[in-house]
Amino acid sequence: MKSLNIAATGMLAQQLNVEVISNNIANMNTTGFKRQRAEFQDLLYQSLERVGSTSSDTGTVVPSGVQVGSGVKAGSVYRIIEQGNVTSTGNPYDLAIQGRGYFQVTLPSGEQAYTRAGSFSISAEGQMVTPEGYVVGPGIAIPQEATEITINKQGQVLAKLPGQVESQNVGQLELAVFFNEAGLEAMGNNLFTETPASGAAQVSTPGALGFGSVLQGFVENSNVNPVSEITALITAQRAYEMNSKVISASDEMLSATSNLRR
Repeated sequence: MKSLNIAATGMLAQQLNVEVISNNIANMNTTGFKRQRAEFQDLLYQSLERVGSTSSDTGTVVPSGVQVGSGVKAGSVYRIIEQGNVTSTGNPYDLAIQGRGYFQVTLPSGEQAYTRAGSFSISAEGQMVTPEGYVVGPGIAIPQEATEITINKQGQVLAKLPGQVESQNVGQLELAVFFNEAGLEAMGNNLFTETPASGAAQVSTPGALGFGSVLQGFVENSNVNPVSEITALITAQRAYEMNSKVISASDEMLSATSNLRR
């Protein structure tokens, strides 16, 4: 009987589904987090009677045939790129992107990473950095004597200096967009890296055509919907239970077969 193995693949698939849902729920309050969804595909089929084959010498054709599937497998875990709500923090270095785009982050290795989590701060050298101390690209140096910092929607960093009436432009933030954002590889700490699936990063200033704008004093919340995730969790749990019942039923059928007497 193949039903044991088929049901086992169903249980493994729903186990992965629950793991993806649990990760979404765990990151419900993670700044800039994008929820994920598991996608599944059916496995190979065994053709006991091939569809379209001739069934007689007169040329009659089998209309549907007999194909038996062998279960299910994970196809992908797809990231849902959807704008999350923004929350005011009052911190002048907290930034949210309204629309498309990612902040650029320079890793200690020199590699470029990308993030939607704009919970930034200032280092001892006056550079804008992530909570891990990674420099936000292309590198913004804030003068130590600055009394007020303003970041407009176009990503211009303006510093109010003592004795000056007009604010001084001390830097320009840039955003990166990708043709296939779901193809970015998550590396933890709210960071993503470019892959061949995502395409090369296209960099420009906020507010340019196809690029989002920057909001100062705000952060983007996770786009996880708790109600939807709990509903999906219940559905996955029920599917797991049904597959386990198939295994129990198959076991009883095998037991009955093994107890047959002449």
